[in-house]
Formats: sequence, structure tokens, C-alpha cells
Amino acid sequence: MKIKDKSIEKILISACFLGERVRYNGIVQRLSSQLLQQWKTQGRLIAICPEVISGLPVPRPPAEINQSTKKIMTIESVDVTEHFTQGAHQALLLCKQHNIKFALLKESSPSCGSNTIYDGTFSQKKINGEGMTTALLREHGIQVFCENSMKALADLINIDDPTH
Repeated sequence: MKIKDKSIEKILISACFLGERVRYNGIVQRLSSQLLQQWKTQGRLIAICPEVISGLPVPRPPAEINQSTKKIMTIESVDVTEHFTQGAHQALLLCKQHNIKFALLKESSPSCGSNTIYDGTFSQKKINGEGMTTALLREHGIQVFCENSMKALADLINIDDPTH
């Protein structure tokens, strides 16, 4: 008799949402949500900051994706594309290790943006686009959500979760 696997769906989550000091400017901005607290209690969350795991410091200069070259440049014109690439691959590796199919990542980030990113001019203008980590995860079939689409993620998890 085969016993059905009772493991719950894990979620890759931006570490900044959990109050970790990883944001480029060093400011802690925890995402407060009853849903997030529930997922944390259930042991669903696997946290990562692709930028920090790749070796970038906190704080660090802001970085944006240059729309003509597709390189990620700091406001000081330093190319940090390789760090962002390494961080994206570390995030994918975590997803593979934990059989993660869903990610909840920080909107507008050059790593994690899922719908919008900054336009690369450091003018605070947002455009439609996705960050490097989001793009890589999506290429591998992982569904990426942002803080504004947590309800859609919850609905998907509840459908797929045998514990509900």
C-alpha cells in the first residue's frame, strides 16, 4: 500500500519580507500579513535574498537593469550582472532542493520583480518587466508572485495542499 506524501508546498520567499536586513539600503521592511504568518508557522517558507547570497553587501548602491544592454548596473555605473546571475542560480538551486513550485518575491527589484522593475535610469520610473531571479525561476516552471498577489498564491496552494 502506497502512502500519499503529506509534505506541504514550500514557498521561496524574499528574505526582506521576513524582516531580514538584506535590502540594498539596509532598511528593514518586514511584510506584515496574517497569511505570511500562517505560512511561517506551517514551515512553508524558504527565505533567500539573491543579491546577498551572491556576495553583495548591505547596504549597497542601488542597481537597475539597463534596458539597452540588459546588464545590471549600480547607480555608480558598476556592472553587478554576475552577482545577480549567481544569486538567481542559488535561488533556483534552493527551489530544486526543496521541490518548490511557488515563489513570493519583492516587486520592482532587479532580482525579484515579477511584474515591474525600475527602468534602468535611476529616475524612480517603473516599467513592465521582471527581475533576473524571477526570469530564471519562470524558465524552470516556478510560478512567481509578488506581495500584491499573495491571495492568488494562497488560492493555488490551498488547491494543491492535501492538508487543507
